[in-house]
Amino acid sequence: MIYMELLLSFIQIGLFSIGGGYAAMPLIQHQVVDQHSWLTMTQFADVMTIAEMTPGPIAVNAATFTGIQIAGIPGAVIATIGCILPSCVIVLLLAFVYYRCRGLSIIQGILAGLRPAVVAMIASAGISLIILSFYGQRTLPDDLSSLNGISVLIFAAALLILRKWKINPIYVMAGAGAAGVVLYSILP
Repeated sequence: MIYMELLLSFIQIGLFSIGGGYAAMPLIQHQVVDQHSWLTMTQFADVMTIAEMTPGPIAVNAATFTGIQIAGIPGAVIATIGCILPSCVIVLLLAFVYYRCRGLSIIQGILAGLRPAVVAMIASAGISLIILSFYGQRTLPDDLSSLNGISVLIFAAALLILRKWKINPIYVMAGAGAAGVVLYSILP
């Protein structure tokens, strides 16, 4: 039964996540944290971090890691298949339609209309992860005094380094991880 639930959940994620892995984050969160309670929000953040750091598409990596957490290797295979199957079918159909109708203005209008929705989904996922990192919970608390200063410091430093010196993001992630290990082991 868990395999069928995994397959159907990740088919839904694969079917409705337009815009890539970052746009899929809220959908994955809804399925695995909110709806099925397979993972806690902290585990979800860990899965998304690992999925982002490993090679390959973020949504597929997240499906694989979530499947392993829930049902081992068979769960990983089923979740991954569920995530990529809708995309394969949709891309084949859209390629066929686009090839036939690429000159129509309605197609251009549809593509232009999807862009703001994708940006909103990516922003939502990013804000959720920032709030979780800064406050240790999914929503902003009423009392903002629970702000995690170390997380804010690492975030601000990484953002500054990325924007000002344009350093490779992989080096910034490695440095942020190292800084987290050092700061969290030294400071309370």
